[in-house]
Amino acid sequence: MNKILVLIFGFAISCNSSQKTIVEKNEPKPTQDFSRVYAATITEDELKEHLYIYASDEFEGRETGKPGQKKAVDYLKTEYEALGIQAAKANGDYFQKVPIEISKVPQGTLDTNGKAFAVGEDILTFSSAIGTYKNIVYVGYGIEEENYSDYANIDVEGKLVLIKSGEPKNEDGTYKVSGSTKKSIWSNMSEAPGKRFELATQKGAKGILYYDSQNYARYNRYFEFMKTNNSGRMELKAEYSNQFNILLNKKAAMSILPTIESDEGSKNLDVTVKLDIESGNTQIDSENVAAIIRGTTKPDEYLIISSHLDHIGVTSDGQINNGADDDGSGTVALLEIAEAFKKAADEGKGPKRSVIFLHVTGEEKGLLGSKYYTDYQPIVPLSNTTANLNIDMIGRIDPKRTGDRNYIYLIGSDKLSTELHQLSEEINTIYTNIELDYTYNDENDPNRFYYRSDHYNFAKNNIPIIFYFNGTHEDYHRPGDTPDKINYDLLKNRAQLVFHTAWEVANRPNKILVDKPIITK
Repeated sequence: MNKILVLIFGFAISCNSSQKTIVEKNEPKPTQDFSRVYAATITEDELKEHLYIYASDEFEGRETGKPGQKKAVDYLKTEYEALGIQAAKANGDYFQKVPIEISKVPQGTLDTNGKAFAVGEDILTFSSAIGTYKNIVYVGYGIEEENYSDYANIDVEGKLVLIKSGEPKNEDGTYKVSGSTKKSIWSNMSEAPGKRFELATQKGAKGILYYDSQNYARYNRYFEFMKTNNSGRMELKAEYSNQFNILLNKKAAMSILPTIESDEGSKNLDVTVKLDIESGNTQIDSENVAAIIRGTTKPDEYLIISSHLDHIGVTSDGQINNGADDDGSGTVALLEIAEAFKKAADEGKGPKRSVIFLHVTGEEKGLLGSKYYTDYQPIVPLSNTTANLNIDMIGRIDPKRTGDRNYIYLIGSDKLSTELHQLSEEINTIYTNIELDYTYNDENDPNRFYYRSDHYNFAKNNIPIIFYFNGTHEDYHRPGDTPDKINYDLLKNRAQLVFHTAWEVANRPNKILVDKPIITK
């Protein structure tokens, strides 16, 4: 699971539940017997055999772009070839290349009013920025809501904008955005910068100068870590552009606008800023792995079952983070689910809809593989994708949890589709009777797990999802996440639940109904 905080841009979605659900076991309908037959082919022994290989030291922690990750994708390809499951891409290639670049710490200066401010001292940025800009546009807090806008009657198209953190207040001390004493998301240290950058970009800004004294020290620590370790930030190459963001400390910000701390009105500034910041990027070679079983009667409708194939690699002192649970457990479960569907197909009981088995790269670097798939190069049309079932960590037990050990956390099943949520509950009742725990489905969950695994890139495109998750534990993102600590009976039960749910989604008469779509501006 990705440990990087993902910036969220104000999706108004609700319908969550924090209660735990235990359901009574019912007899299956005659038409559902085949699901039980093929789910039984998912066994503890086969899951264990796969995982002891996939999460072995030989795979070196499967870090994105490293040799261990190459061994992982080759293993997956070999397994699908052995099963006789064809590649999802039309050209027969199991690999979908994901263009990733890693940005190195930049060097250079920002010059204004005869003063030079160096990167890493008074300014911070993680990208190059070259050029001379006149008539800088100050947009105050850089906020736009229904009842308030810093962009009203001012043009920022193609210009450099100056923004400060925080949000405006009324004379009585209440906040203008919320209309109360409660701060809005624009004051959130983690999410507000991303919202401001996105909004300014939408308005056509060429670049952003951002004064945020609270976040400056935080980002400076990250900058120094990158500099010391000669590391950089991985991003999709497709997302690099000439637009840039530069974080200012108080000294640099006041050189451009001395009254910035008290000045709230948007206006054009008669000041020239010269940027001479260069950064060298390195291309990373990485790929998703995708296989498919074609549908018998609805081959142009697709169910995608996903897991991430990468992990965090080797520590600085040489210890290997094997990632048996994260996400070796999801990866081997997906292989076993694929095998079950293939056995059904070989016996003339193949799914009506096509089922894609998608192993994505770069999840630990910011959901990069799934983002590339959904936002840039989907193998099949998103409009024809009926659902995504995402598996990320299903082999362990959350030590913070009490109750039946035979449980699974479900996240997101009701966010977009009431029908998918009900179907999931019914299938569990009929087949597996696992305790379905919705603790982390709560929209107010501070962990924000809904936004931290690959299903989110499908959900933001209004594709119904279910995220299957066992919770974190003491070995999360540590060398102790090894195959010997996996509960293989639980891994089997959870994998079978995903299979039964997938079987129903793939074979039901109609596509899953989206009755609570995300509304974006």
